[in-house]
Amino acid sequence: MIRIAVDAMGGDFGPSVTIPASLAFLADHPDAGLVVVGQPAVLAAHPGYAQLQANPRCQVVEATDVVTMDDPIEIALRRKKNSSMRVAINQVKDGAAQAAVSAGNTGALMAIARYVLKTMDGIDRPAIATQLPNAAGGATTVLDLGANVDCTADHLLQFAVMGSALVAAISGIPSPSVGLLNIGEEAIKGSEVIKKAGELLRSASNSGDLNFYGNVEGNDIFKGTTQIVVCDGFVGNVALKTSEGLASMIGSFLKAEFSRNIFTKIAAIVASPVLTAFKSRMDHRHYNGAALLGLQGLVFKSHGSADIFAFERALNRAYDAARNNLLERVRERIAHAAPLLVAVQASPAELLTAH
Repeated sequence: MIRIAVDAMGGDFGPSVTIPASLAFLADHPDAGLVVVGQPAVLAAHPGYAQLQANPRCQVVEATDVVTMDDPIEIALRRKKNSSMRVAINQVKDGAAQAAVSAGNTGALMAIARYVLKTMDGIDRPAIATQLPNAAGGATTVLDLGANVDCTADHLLQFAVMGSALVAAISGIPSPSVGLLNIGEEAIKGSEVIKKAGELLRSASNSGDLNFYGNVEGNDIFKGTTQIVVCDGFVGNVALKTSEGLASMIGSFLKAEFSRNIFTKIAAIVASPVLTAFKSRMDHRHYNGAALLGLQGLVFKSHGSADIFAFERALNRAYDAARNNLLERVRERIAHAAPLLVAVQASPAELLTAH
């Protein structure tokens, strides 16, 4: 049985979201179990807890602390050693669960996961990867989404290898295409880091470690030009927030137009089915659940403001990753690409930037 550890206290809404989402997940996955981690007194105050506790496929594990959304990483890592976030990740380390899911503080989650689980051999920095909807009818996997603001060329190569393993495991595409986010398609464009990364990705493609498409631009993420887009965390996080804001903007537009005069109401009614369908297609809740790749264990980050539907989607993603042996697939790809990864040495300037 695949077991998922749930940080039931994390996020903006805590147990009011995580408990009903956990119940829905268990109902939809009769072959799965949950390890729900939290403060028993707080959990017991929410409807549905008794039902969750009575489920034979659910185990409740006590935690005495909670990592808040505002906690500095130092506090979360050093002073809250029995937080629901850390205890949930410990379930993965100890083998009691195959993956952990939390909607808590992103920085704290990455720091704790990296400290407890450690990184895989050949990986310098874990990356955050998730899907963004595209016009091709599917979704584009983008990484990194904020874990690493300053990246070297070899970091981007590592992200590409890990992203390929993720998409291959979840979607079944054996050799997904990889694009390198740049300011233009030409190989001569971009910063020195991007140019060097392009060279590394082309070498990896020639050796059969990747299916490198070439440089892509921001609009290619939403066009679906490639299955994977690799970038640094600063750019990736901007793209993510832009995608999330677009659906919200459309909803606000429809509401405003319906409340104006008769002509705008008629126009809004005519356009409403198309815009509503587009809003639903762009709804980031459908794609909730970002993988923290490069760790020696599976950890998924849910959006902090996730509702019940969105948090269940994050649980589904963690379940799919565990069921499809994502961890082993990443290890295999990293091992195969090891000659390329170890051959790349960062310059002293790059090392100073990285640390």
